[in-house]
Amino acid sequence: MASMIKAQKANAAKYDKEKGKRKAEDMNLDGDDEQTSQTRPRKKNKQRVLMLSSRGVTHRMRHLMNDIEVLLPHVKKDAKLDSKSQLHLLPELADLNNCNNTLYFEARRHEDLYLWAAKTPNGPSIKMHVQNVHTMDELKMTGNCLKGSRGIVSFDKAFEETEWGRLTKEVFTHIFCVPPQARRAKPFIDHILTFSIVDGKIWFRNYQILEKDPLQPNGPPQTSLIEIGPRFVLTPIRIFEGAFSGATVFSNPEFVSPTAVRSAMKRERGDKYRIRKQAEQERSGRKELRRLEEDELAVTKVFA
Repeated sequence: MASMIKAQKANAAKYDKEKGKRKAEDMNLDGDDEQTSQTRPRKKNKQRVLMLSSRGVTHRMRHLMNDIEVLLPHVKKDAKLDSKSQLHLLPELADLNNCNNTLYFEARRHEDLYLWAAKTPNGPSIKMHVQNVHTMDELKMTGNCLKGSRGIVSFDKAFEETEWGRLTKEVFTHIFCVPPQARRAKPFIDHILTFSIVDGKIWFRNYQILEKDPLQPNGPPQTSLIEIGPRFVLTPIRIFEGAFSGATVFSNPEFVSPTAVRSAMKRERGDKYRIRKQAEQERSGRKELRRLEEDELAVTKVFA
């Protein structure tokens, strides 16, 4: 029994010595500030994105969401939001899912798609109209990238020319830049996400980075880009100060809602119908005026 107690005391003393050695090694005895700055942990990029949609999304909208989810491994997907008028619930949902960014796809009339990109819980938030959607299944591109890999986010220089462009660039940087500490992210960078402004609209494209020519795999390395997909165009509508609420920071005066466009087309078709009917009435009126009055001594009346 005494031997066991001695052995335990010896092991404890050995452990304390080793622990003291580790502490002495970790301590900066020379007082070098550069070494402490190098060993100081860097600030981590903790960006998580909550993605969800409203009721009434079509199959194409759902496939677009799945494609974006594949490109962003730090996305957390949630169930559909029942009511479109209760957008104030989205910051609470993001807080429950431990997310500080939100991508909300809002479907209207089963044919119009709007995208909300917001920083939660304090904002800002951007409402955009999604057009010209082409998913990966539709394009059938030859390019391919690793699932869960990180991508380089590239912005056009036109984003720096306007205030709303700089704000949109900052929000997109937080949402589409995958942090290296993401749980499902792979330690590879093999594609580029590009955002360009053309005619006041934001064009999104995704390209794979190829370092070898597929026709000459054993030849010298040649860096080239091949489009993967998906494709879509975003038209900014409004930028709000808060998360899905608040004062309007920017409003696009050139935006025309798709409902107004459809109503104008119906009105134009109605104008064509009304003009045609008026022309028929005028033609029948001219025929009545040209018709001669019947004579009482006409042959048809005398020999009737």
